[in-house]
Amino acid sequence: MDAINLLKQDHQEVKTLFDTFQQGDADKSVIATEVCRLLTIHAQIEEEIFYPAVREASGTDDVDDLLDEAEVEHASAKELIAQIEDVGESDDLFEAKVKVLGEYVQHHVKEEEGELFPKVEKSGLDLETIGAELEKRKKALLGEAARDIAPPGTKGNRRSRSNRNGGSQQRR
Repeated sequence: MDAINLLKQDHQEVKTLFDTFQQGDADKSVIATEVCRLLTIHAQIEEEIFYPAVREASGTDDVDDLLDEAEVEHASAKELIAQIEDVGESDDLFEAKVKVLGEYVQHHVKEEEGELFPKVEKSGLDLETIGAELEKRKKALLGEAARDIAPPGTKGNRRSRSNRNGGSQQRR
């Protein structure tokens, strides 16, 4: 799968989860956890592989500006993800935070798919090779995420996260 199709597939998967969250028919905590997991991995593969490759291949100010904006959007999303993961449904603002995260992601997707991806497609970048790299890294990260979470009902069923002071704290 080429890089753009893989990233678009990720976008659609997360959009579907946000839609399910808003409908309220399923366990919102479970959906939010999955959204956070998928978005974290998606941002990581974009930042590690896709954005650097695009930046190197493009060398144009308009693409560099789009990539700079995307990185700022990722930072905002990561902050909300951290808040959602740290307190979960016990936070009075849990649903509002997930909704705002969805709005951030929707804006980010609109810019990537509407502005960045068409420029990348014209850049001559080997999207098949980058797609294979993205897919390999994504599978590795998904495997790491699965190992970090113990089976439900066991002590410490949430993975440990590093806190901002460099220590470790147990997620609630």
